[in-house]
Amino acid sequence: ILLNWTVMILYNYFSAMFVGPGYVPLGWTPEKSQDCMYLQYCKVCQSYKAPRSHHCRKCNRCVMKMDHHCPWINNCCGYQNHASFTLFLLLAPLGCIHASFIFVMTMYTQLYNRISFGWSSVKIDMSAAKRDPRPIIPFGLSAFAASLFALGLALGTTIAVGMLFIIQMKVILTNKTSIESWIEEKAKDRIQYYQTGETFIFPYDMGSKWKNFKQVFTWSGIPEGDGLDWPVRDGCHQYSLTIEQLKQKADKRVRSVRYRAIEDYSGVCCPVTKGVKTFFTTPCTEEPRIALSKGELILATRGLKHWMYGEKILDSAADGGIRERGWFPRKCVEKCQYDSETEQPVDGEKKNR
Repeated sequence: ILLNWTVMILYNYFSAMFVGPGYVPLGWTPEKSQDCMYLQYCKVCQSYKAPRSHHCRKCNRCVMKMDHHCPWINNCCGYQNHASFTLFLLLAPLGCIHASFIFVMTMYTQLYNRISFGWSSVKIDMSAAKRDPRPIIPFGLSAFAASLFALGLALGTTIAVGMLFIIQMKVILTNKTSIESWIEEKAKDRIQYYQTGETFIFPYDMGSKWKNFKQVFTWSGIPEGDGLDWPVRDGCHQYSLTIEQLKQKADKRVRSVRYRAIEDYSGVCCPVTKGVKTFFTTPCTEEPRIALSKGELILATRGLKHWMYGEKILDSAADGGIRERGWFPRKCVEKCQYDSETEQPVDGEKKNR
C-alpha cells in the first residue's frame, strides 16, 4: 500500500510539473475585434490576456487560469495541471499519515521489547530485543534516530501540505483561483471605497459545488473547455471579470502616490545599510526588488510600514515603454510636493487608503 501511495504521488507530481498549466498562444486576439476593449494587453507576449489568464514573471508567459507559480514543481498551477497538482496535495498527506503509522508502531514495538523494569529504574537496551527473536532488520540506536527523524518529516508534511490542499479545495469548490479570490476582495473594497452602489458577482461560479468541482476534475483527466472561453453563470457577462480588472487597474493609477528617491538602493532583498527594522521586515514574497538611484521617480501603489511597492518611471515610459516594478525601502524615498506648473496636487495628494 505504501508503494502504491508513492507511485500515485510521484505520478501526479510529475504530471503537474511536465504537463504544465497551458499558455495563451502568442499573438492571441479574441474572435470579435470589439471585445479587445474588455481585455488587457500583454506587451511581453504581444497578445491580449484571455479571461482568467495572467502573466507569470517566472515562466515569462501568459498562463491560462493561473492560480500561482509553485517553486516545488518549477511551474505554474493553472488550467491543465490544476487537477494533478491538487491530487498531489491530497495524496502526499495520506501517504505520510500511513508512513507515520508504520513508524510509530515500529518504534513502539521495538522499544517495548527492549524495556527492562527494575526496582528503582527503567532501562532500555537498544542492542537486542529481550522478548522476541532477533528481527530480520536490526533495530539499533541509529535506526531509532532515523525513524524518529522520518516521523517528524512525515507529520510536518502532513500538516503543511494538508493545509495547502484545504486552501485549494476551497477555491475549486467556488470555481476560483487564488488570484481571482484576491480580485474579488479588491472589487468589494473598491465598491465600498467609492460607494458606487454596484454589486460584483463572480461570473464563473456555477452556483453548485459539484458543478464547480467538475470544471477541474473529470474522468478523462482533461479539464473542460479550452482554457480561453469559459461558461458563466446567468446574468453575468463573458468579460465581467476582465472589466473589473480594468477598473481596478485604473483605480490603482488614481490611488498611486508619486515619490522621489533620496537615497541609492541596490535592490537586495535584505539591505543591511537601511536600518535594522528594514532588514528584518523585508516582504516575504517572490515579487522582485527594484534598484533606485537618487532623484528617480516612483509611483507607489501599496506598502508596508518599512517597505513600499511601485513602478519606477523610466525615460521611455511615456512612449509606452516598460516600467520596472518591485519593492523598495520606504526610507529611501520621499513624497513629491505639488506640481508647480499645474498648481494641482500630484498623485501623492490624491485619496489614499
